[in-house]
Amino acid sequence: MSNKRLPTNRDMWRIAAPMILSNISVPLLGMVDTGVVGHLESATYLGAVAIGGTIFTFLYFGMNFLRMGTTGIAAQSYGAEDWDGLRVSLGQALIVSLAIALAILLLQVPIGSIAIALIGGDAETQQHAATYFFVRVWSAPGTLANFALVGWFLGTQNARIPLLIFLTINITNIVLDLLFVLGLGMKVEGVALASVIAEYSGLAVGLAFAISSLRNHPGHWPLARLTNLSAYRAFFSVNANLFVRSMALMFTFAWVTAQGARLGPAILAANAVLMNFQNLTALGLDGIAHAAEAMVGKAVGQKDKEALRFTVSLTLKWSAIFAVGFTVLYLFAGPIIIRILTDLPDVRATAMVYLPWLIASPLISVWCFLYDGVYVGMTRAREMRNIMVFSTLAVFLPLWFVTQPFGNHGLWFALMAFMASRGIGMHIGYLRNQ
Repeated sequence: MSNKRLPTNRDMWRIAAPMILSNISVPLLGMVDTGVVGHLESATYLGAVAIGGTIFTFLYFGMNFLRMGTTGIAAQSYGAEDWDGLRVSLGQALIVSLAIALAILLLQVPIGSIAIALIGGDAETQQHAATYFFVRVWSAPGTLANFALVGWFLGTQNARIPLLIFLTINITNIVLDLLFVLGLGMKVEGVALASVIAEYSGLAVGLAFAISSLRNHPGHWPLARLTNLSAYRAFFSVNANLFVRSMALMFTFAWVTAQGARLGPAILAANAVLMNFQNLTALGLDGIAHAAEAMVGKAVGQKDKEALRFTVSLTLKWSAIFAVGFTVLYLFAGPIIIRILTDLPDVRATAMVYLPWLIASPLISVWCFLYDGVYVGMTRAREMRNIMVFSTLAVFLPLWFVTQPFGNHGLWFALMAFMASRGIGMHIGYLRNQ
């Protein structure tokens, strides 16, 4: 095939760098939301946005398969120069995202009511949280379609457009936050409405560039593969497994939070502070994993095993470099970061006790981050699911149980073992198929 060649550092960074910037833009938006609402006259507004934001974080985290699954499928079509298949990968992802969004909208009353009740809070805060939820829920079609578009563009080896989509969403959201809340005097409904408009602004940008991109790859829209349910078998096979995998991951981190709460408020707060270290690590390593998804998928589509092996080696090298960098950063600047994140003496002191786990975390976690990207590109979602479920049920939970006498150290040990198990399992699985 004419475009067969070994990938380069430039190829990787052309995808990884924009995705790292995209990842960084997300917490910035959360800070602006918090800052705007935090200047209103009552703390209940801030609590309401926090509750509403948590609901959508959990709701949409489970739908992230729309991005991951689409990347692998689109990348393989792109590598094979199957331009009809490339259109099918986009069309199916958008149709499924719209169907899921429609279900969320139809079920918004029970979803919102149950979620708010489960999280709790005083009556006034819950009332404002409901206001926020029932406005922002109308962003669901735009949000889920954007997941599909971002995954599709990554599959076509293009990370600049996903960056543009994220920047459009976040800049629009920030501007409208300031306009609606500080300018027009709106409350939580202003923050929610800003999110709704921002998501559809990003969607408009994404669709415009998708249309433009497809013009460069002439082909046809096989309507039978978009309208016949049986044609979605491969799509659902990949994405159902990714959904289960995401649920197992969410369960593990929720368990860490819940068990930290049982160990006392100081432990809970310290663990929340320390999770920022894990999230910062993810910002860097996920960008390289996204590049692995796109480049591995392309190599699989080209049936080029040499390019596949070289891609894994290349992205693994850069992931390891980043992991060492994060470990060195946390080793020397960890106490400073903790002091920046909290000024509560007991929380600072408690976080310092458990900081060594986070210093080691990048070197332990790097393998599962990278191999997640490799497996997505290879569309080996079933294996990802099995390894994740095994690591949760056969590694994390048993180790947490037997190390309970060690308190929070046992909890962090179980989480690190969970990360290591995922990386080791996927590495063994990758080697077996070479």
